[in-house]
Amino acid sequence: MPRDLGDVLHYFLPTSDRGAGRAEEAVEIGQRSEPLQRPAALPIVSLPIDERDVVRSAFAWNLTVEIARLGASACLVAPVAKRSSVIWPDEGCGPVGAEAVFPHVDGLGALSRAALDVAVARAADSSDGGIVVTCVPPSWLRAPHEGRALLRWTLLFATTEARDLLETYALAKQLLLSSEAMRVGITIHGARRVSEAANAFSHVAGVSAKHLGRTPVSYGLLVDDLHVYRAIVARRPIGLEHPQSRAARALRDVARLVLEDARRIARV
Repeated sequence: MPRDLGDVLHYFLPTSDRGAGRAEEAVEIGQRSEPLQRPAALPIVSLPIDERDVVRSAFAWNLTVEIARLGASACLVAPVAKRSSVIWPDEGCGPVGAEAVFPHVDGLGALSRAALDVAVARAADSSDGGIVVTCVPPSWLRAPHEGRALLRWTLLFATTEARDLLETYALAKQLLLSSEAMRVGITIHGARRVSEAANAFSHVAGVSAKHLGRTPVSYGLLVDDLHVYRAIVARRPIGLEHPQSRAARALRDVARLVLEDARRIARV
């Protein structure tokens, strides 16, 4: 899947202009019928998210649901001590088979072990790949060596605001320098235009390349429109509550990017 934000222009086009693209997408998904060799554990992607961050917490759960809607096993893991009853779903199996698990842990090492237990258990039941989405309190990242396995693949959400991009780069730098095996991705949200999101990611990637010799991976663009907040209030996934909204379409494309990389990791 290309890592070019120009590929998401269809979020901003009328529905009639997207017909051909959506038909091609359906063919592409339908052609992916070859069985996958089941790995010993599903890949884990970690999302550093403060429990007070309502929008990004909602994105984490909705991303999990969209991965499940693509036909893969999908489970959200978040420490119960950091759980917000307003944002997270009930524990257990939810919409379209997406699952939520809230372990009683209080540290990065314990969270890493809990996520790995889920990844191993779900791999046995996965017929078309899958992923464990793990929310990590940013304050737990001060000692990344304790959860190195958990942080091997990390996805950061960032807005186009200068301060937020600086904080995102600082976290990406910390992770990338902690190990050569670390994979860090960035999804931009809150942009008014695709070009604005592309410039924000390019800025972080350019600084990373200059000072670290490595760059994060782009995982596209999420749209913060009114439907995000309506879905939060309704406690319903955006893709089910407002399936034709720009927010739902953007989430689906980000989910596809994440799932494609999860399948590559599983084959390694």
